[in-house]
Amino acid sequence: AITVQHGDVLQGLHLEKELVARALHEHSDRRNKPFEVVDCGSMAPALIASELFGHERGAFTSAHAERAGAFERAHGGTIFLDEIGELPLDLQPVLLGVLERRRFKRVGGAREREVDVRVIAATHRDLRQATNLGTFRADLYFRLAVARVVVPPLRERPEDIAALVQRFAEQLT
Repeated sequence: AITVQHGDVLQGLHLEKELVARALHEHSDRRNKPFEVVDCGSMAPALIASELFGHERGAFTSAHAERAGAFERAHGGTIFLDEIGELPLDLQPVLLGVLERRRFKRVGGAREREVDVRVIAATHRDLRQATNLGTFRADLYFRLAVARVVVPPLRERPEDIAALVQRFAEQLT
């Protein structure tokens, strides 16, 4: 697992974290496999488990069909968990279990599914401090922080501004 910690809290820089994660994926042996993005900070807590692990038909009221989650879709490739610091405390042991066993069950499912993914997680929070406060599990933090990439705030690297402006301009056209 790789954790990308970003020094800026600005919403517009979400793309920058994703660009770092995508570059790590594209320069790896997994480059020809799926790259899945899950923004843990933008989803209702009740939906995160379904988004990560999928669900079986009938698992909850609106589960009219089975659905593969991000881990299943990313099999063989990379999953980017953006804003991992926002993951609800009750889901953290489930994620830890997937990282340790490389197996999971869909929501409402009985069968375990194997998964082989590289996990890249990003946050603007200080997860070490969050572990000290009890808002983020220490064992999950240490599992995710195998390799850390700290992206300094943009104000500390003005030479990157031109490249970012060009990238955003290309996306708008």
